[in-house]
Amino acid sequence: MGRLATASLNNKMNITILGAGAWGSALAINLSARHHVTLWAYDAAQIEAMRATGYNQRYLPEIPLPPDLNLTADLHAAFTSAELILVAVPIAALRATLQQIAAIPIPIPVIWACKGFEAGTTQLPHQVAAETLPNFTCGVLSGPSFALEVARGLPTAMILASIDGKFAKQMAQSLHHSSLRIYSSTDVMGVEVGGAVKNVLAIAAGIAEGMGYGQNARAGLITRGLAEMTRLGLKMGVRAETLSGLSGAGDLILTCTGDLSRNRQVGILLAQQQALPDILSQLGHVAEGVYTVREVHHLAQRLGVDMPICAAVYSVLYEQVPAASAVEALLNRAPNSEFNSLLSG
Repeated sequence: MGRLATASLNNKMNITILGAGAWGSALAINLSARHHVTLWAYDAAQIEAMRATGYNQRYLPEIPLPPDLNLTADLHAAFTSAELILVAVPIAALRATLQQIAAIPIPIPVIWACKGFEAGTTQLPHQVAAETLPNFTCGVLSGPSFALEVARGLPTAMILASIDGKFAKQMAQSLHHSSLRIYSSTDVMGVEVGGAVKNVLAIAAGIAEGMGYGQNARAGLITRGLAEMTRLGLKMGVRAETLSGLSGAGDLILTCTGDLSRNRQVGILLAQQQALPDILSQLGHVAEGVYTVREVHHLAQRLGVDMPICAAVYSVLYEQVPAASAVEALLNRAPNSEFNSLLSG
């Protein structure tokens, strides 16, 4: 496990967080209360601006950075004393980031906090890591967590999963504190499937909300969306209980209902007939569901899994189907038995 043995002997760890977007910055702010944290960004100008102002003005302008947070654009320096690397880059940058970590002479435990399927390969993060970091101890941190609330220290529950159960429990205990409750799991794929699919369903929830369909419709969409997520997960071999937990139902509920959800906001703006490029420009942040839906749609087709809500989102984003038409097609689907449909749709 490389430097993990050293880390386990100390209450405080030297943690390096890669990615100074909203999520990476929020984790750095939160974890700095208990650990020695280095926050790395590839953009040296961004790091200098953060040093000068004491804020991440672009991604998290509401929250001051802790004075003892180490900021750097030097990747080698970021790794020097690290006992844990926490990767908080978008899924599109995960492979390249892990390839840079692979060059470290002594393996350091790695945890990623991104959600989605890699474009083109339809691989989940742990599958990308298996190819790029075969000799590293790895895990995933996920669950219902808006960056702004984590940065503010508001109570949040998350899950840390690794195929190495001892590592998962050890890291969950080390990162856990009164406002950040972290549970452990060994169902890495289940945690990642939930984290990926919920972003697609949040776009659907936003479309329904933008069309004024009300809270009854939203509750139905969340419930049926969870059934779609579960059908896909079961087909892939994940545990059903994982998808009923924090990284499945929990994250789905938050992302479909919370005002801080970027994916939900995409759906609301789509319902207002705004063009996708304009929406993404307006957001200024990555909305992973926009890209994840392509991989989910193709994976569902390949595995023969019925996912009508996700298919409707795909049709709106990539087949130029008007949001109103996609919703109408969903509403006109023939009724089915609720629990038989967990497997059949």
